Amino acid sequence: MKRIFATVFSVVALAATLALGYWLGKQNAHTERPQAESPATAAAPRKDGAKRKLLYYRNPMGLPDTSPVPKKDQMGMDYIPVYEGEEPDASSTLLKVSVDKVQKLGVRTERVTMRELTRTIRAVGTIQVDERQIHTVAPKFEGWIERLHVNATGQYVARGQPLMEVYSPDLVTAQQEYLVALKGVEAVKDGSAEIQASMRQLTLSALQRLRNWDISDEELQRLQKEGAVRRTITLRSPLSGAVLEKPALKGMRFMPGEMLYQISNLSSLWLLADIFEQDLALIRPGQPAKITVSAYPDRVFNGRVAFIYPTLTPETRTAKARIELANPGGALKPAMYASVELLAGSSKGKTVAVPDSAVLDSGTRQIVLVQRDEGRFEPRPVKPGARADGYIEVLEGVQAGEVVVVSANFLIDSESNLKAALGSFGVGGQKSPARKGTANASGQTHKGDGTIRAVDLKAGSVTLEHGPIPTLRWPAMTMDFQVTDKALLKGMKPGQNVEFEFIPERPGEFVISRMAPAGKQATSSASGAAQDHKGH
Repeated sequence: MKRIFATVFSVVALAATLALGYWLGKQNAHTERPQAESPATAAAPRKDGAKRKLLYYRNPMGLPDTSPVPKKDQMGMDYIPVYEGEEPDASSTLLKVSVDKVQKLGVRTERVTMRELTRTIRAVGTIQVDERQIHTVAPKFEGWIERLHVNATGQYVARGQPLMEVYSPDLVTAQQEYLVALKGVEAVKDGSAEIQASMRQLTLSALQRLRNWDISDEELQRLQKEGAVRRTITLRSPLSGAVLEKPALKGMRFMPGEMLYQISNLSSLWLLADIFEQDLALIRPGQPAKITVSAYPDRVFNGRVAFIYPTLTPETRTAKARIELANPGGALKPAMYASVELLAGSSKGKTVAVPDSAVLDSGTRQIVLVQRDEGRFEPRPVKPGARADGYIEVLEGVQAGEVVVVSANFLIDSESNLKAALGSFGVGGQKSPARKGTANASGQTHKGDGTIRAVDLKAGSVTLEHGPIPTLRWPAMTMDFQVTDKALLKGMKPGQNVEFEFIPERPGEFVISRMAPAGKQATSSASGAAQDHKGH
């Protein structure tokens, strides 16, 4: 009995000794084995054999969130390590597009330069008579027209040319008074000096009366030379020009101040151009102008802005600018319709300017894409100024010498999701709930299989435990999805196996566009899902 007990005890002791040795060996092996590098301290080897320094971990969905230690996002995905040399620009707003895509998109760039912006302002107007060259023939006495020497409107007359012969009793009386005074001077030439002075004064008064009635010097000289009263007086043209109006008719009676002729010199004319309200600040007196008319399409007439009228026409929101121009040969006619080009230069001289196609205007903010190097573009807000000749003055944002994208910048926007890069500028950063008709900006659809864990029909969301998603390199996980249409959730219950498709709504956010029970063809659309539900 004792021998049996001793034998059992020896076996147990041996087994305990072996177990203890095995345990100690495992501990020793574990201690001697180098500890596996954790993701936080791992360093990837470089091509030259050296190890790269780990900087931080970035969000796997591209959201602006980093971590100094390994972590998972809300969907259970591991953050991606970023090593030295892989970090983005400090501004964190660079857009990266592969070089081959840049070539396929047809991207063109242009260097920002200093230039003097000259804008061509185009306007229309009508040719008018120079108001300063208009003269009206209106006698200052009452009379009758005995004869017309110029009897047609539009007829050209020279200065001093006879216009008409008129009869006036007042003129006859004034002539007689002058001749009597003139004879009195001869009669008292032997009289005292006082009497002679009085008669000369009377003569001068009678002569001045005739001059006040605009009797020409030719008629007065004839009166002095002949010494006889004439029944009619010849009225002459006060200037050279064309007869614009001629109310005068042979035999008609006229009253003092009544217009008989209107004559104007058409060697120079006015052009009254209609300038739009937004262009008024660029118009100034002395500005050169080029005028063309339909009658002479191959000729260009040169003029100069002389005056800008102080009022605005409310119906057309335009103001009048008076342009003075010469009329050689009388080619231009009053009331002609004309087109005007005005060169408006900036008073600042040369300024920083970019092509107008380089500016992406969202309505509230203007952006240009600055090329940093091959395939890397920085969206930068700018403050635009004047526009001219296809260029925009840039007051703030870029400097001369930088390179900006002038062609295919909208395609770069689509390719690299400009709105996400502009998040730090506060552009388009607000979220909106998923809704029917959500656009798929990238055009990529991802597919998966999973099991429904929860359905919130009111919120339009579903919780899915899905398998790996190869197109996004997602592991199997459980996550919440919004749906593009709540009709997709009709008939769906927890525990049900489904096949689904989802699309990106914005960076880091996805929505389910199609979902159907496993083994059945996915619903073609949200409306199709609704119809299938009604059919049941």
